[in-house]
Amino acid sequence: MQEITRDTLISRAKELLASGEVDRVYGWKRGEFCYDVTPALFTDAESLEKDFEWGDFCGANLSKYLVEETRKSEGKILVFMKPCDTYSFNQLLTEHRFDREKVYVIGTPCAGMLDPKRIRDHAESFTSVVSDENGVTVSTLFDGDVKLDRSEVMPDRCLNCKSKKHVAYDELFGEDGGTIASGRFDEVEKIEKMTPDERFEFWRGELSRCIRCNACRDVCPACTCEKCVFDNPNSGVENKAAENSFEEQMFHIIRAFHVAGRCTDCGECSRVCPQQIPLHLLNRKFIKDIDGFYGEYQAGAEVGSRAPLVDYTTEDIEPSDAVKGGDENA
Repeated sequence: MQEITRDTLISRAKELLASGEVDRVYGWKRGEFCYDVTPALFTDAESLEKDFEWGDFCGANLSKYLVEETRKSEGKILVFMKPCDTYSFNQLLTEHRFDREKVYVIGTPCAGMLDPKRIRDHAESFTSVVSDENGVTVSTLFDGDVKLDRSEVMPDRCLNCKSKKHVAYDELFGEDGGTIASGRFDEVEKIEKMTPDERFEFWRGELSRCIRCNACRDVCPACTCEKCVFDNPNSGVENKAAENSFEEQMFHIIRAFHVAGRCTDCGECSRVCPQQIPLHLLNRKFIKDIDGFYGEYQAGAEVGSRAPLVDYTTEDIEPSDAVKGGDENA
């Protein structure tokens, strides 16, 4: 199988630009450091050659950027997407957030990204990272090379990947995979087994670190409201800094309810959190309960699929049935 490299992706992007099939490209751009990789828009071959990046730190999900970008031009935009990104892409299409005809999707394979935060736990002052089938070699300023197992420095969303299958693409690089029976609900079950007081203290401890930077909301593909309630001066909760601990905690709880049934479990909220709050666990709790009450459902798996919470049937579970079913941990 052909190795998918940075040059492979750049070459195809340049071909599509030259042919006029697309007039711009959404990908990833490397910053000052190897791990400093951010979403970026490219409009010509020169900028692609200079700044385009593909590698272990291209974790950002590019689907949400299409909502605004497709409004700016009638031309078609090329976007590169990992398997998990395509679920968000489909969910946004289901919600009619952009025009599919304006997007050309190239699916890229993914063996899991690396987490700079976890690398720092093993090598605080690292300068470069090289990975291969034998693991990850981290070069540091003071300790030389540090060799690590890849699983030690992957984010939770990659360790517990739900799928290696692209559910949307126009062109696919590499071989497609399938859905994975991962342990992504294991941590949720541990929290469910806590007493109510223990759960309250767990989440109070985690959410108390929130600085209300809104990074989780801004990056979330399920948060695409034209005007967020937290930006509405008439809502009473628009202030950045929480006035009290209740408001501080309610921000995340309200947001989790807002995306319930639409969250694809992409993990972007936890990836960008500067305080390392495991926000994805709130969303996974909702996903787990929805699966338990209504049958397994994966948001974004198919364009147009109706989430159980907005698709009434006469067989829907009643609140009393949930209590009888022992869901006192909800």
